[in-house]
Amino acid sequence: MLKKISQRSYRSAYFIDGRSKEASGVKVTDEVVVVFNEMKVRKAQAKEEEKRKRKKAILFCLSKDLKSIVLDEEKQILQGDVGTTVQDPYQHFVGMLPPNDCRYALYDATFETKETKKEDLVFIFWAPENAPLKSKMIYASSKDAIKRKFEGIKHEWQVNGLDELKDRRTLAERLGGTSGSEKPWHLM
Repeated sequence: MLKKISQRSYRSAYFIDGRSKEASGVKVTDEVVVVFNEMKVRKAQAKEEEKRKRKKAILFCLSKDLKSIVLDEEKQILQGDVGTTVQDPYQHFVGMLPPNDCRYALYDATFETKETKKEDLVFIFWAPENAPLKSKMIYASSKDAIKRKFEGIKHEWQVNGLDELKDRRTLAERLGGTSGSEKPWHLM
């Protein structure tokens, strides 16, 4: 028997014989969790080579059989790429997003406010308007599964078009920076 849990509890979860299951049935692979944990933990004593291999941004997608959330092959920016092969990490990240399909992403945002410099991981759900309806539905119903694996994420952003991403000020403001004529923030 299938009973829907209250909207307050879990929007996309259902009870099946006393157990909860994601409505989409999509699982998050261990590889995705390992990458998240590597991005989340910043080691102050890390060697230069370790810092260069740290991920600045990475995309996640559904597997071909639509049963798992996996790494989107070759869709990442390493910290060591910044300033060498990648001059503007934010614009490079925006360019990695597929124009006609959905993705999940983690972006390691470095930004400055009037008070201090901050670094925070941002979880982004990319669902462009022109993505297929089936893709948008599966990604939307699977989002809670990946979010539960990404414990400690402070910032989440659903983006439905490039116009929302073009200007880095929008993300900086969402992270607690401010915009204005004096430009007291800076996002990398």
